[in-house]
Amino acid sequence: MIENNMIPTYVRVIAGLFALANIGYGIMGYFRPSHTFENSTEGVDLNGKGAKYAAFEYSSRNLAMGIGLFIAAAIGGPQAIIMVTGVRALVEIQSMLINISLKKINEGFYTAAVFLAIEVFIIVKMFI
Repeated sequence: MIENNMIPTYVRVIAGLFALANIGYGIMGYFRPSHTFENSTEGVDLNGKGAKYAAFEYSSRNLAMGIGLFIAAAIGGPQAIIMVTGVRALVEIQSMLINISLKKINEGFYTAAVFLAIEVFIIVKMFI
């Protein structure tokens, strides 16, 4: 594992950009919960509490991961960056598996794959 003072600046910048994207996506979900279901073709009624609460939970998860990743990127050591980026990577893997199980390889799958590749790169850079 590399030392705290040896973390490449570009790793902190990439992690920080991911963090800001998660924070923005999380906050947006509180004001516009329908964005959570934008790619759904089944139609989701957000007048019901269940769908609205699901959207809020999804948004709060993104906000929490974003804040954690932002703190890790700004002041954290390699272990902190690995832990939070690892959690993000697990979420991306979950998204990909959901798409595979639904037999829908679409933009959600490809986005998760690209983010996963970048997150794996960040994690690997903490070891070399």
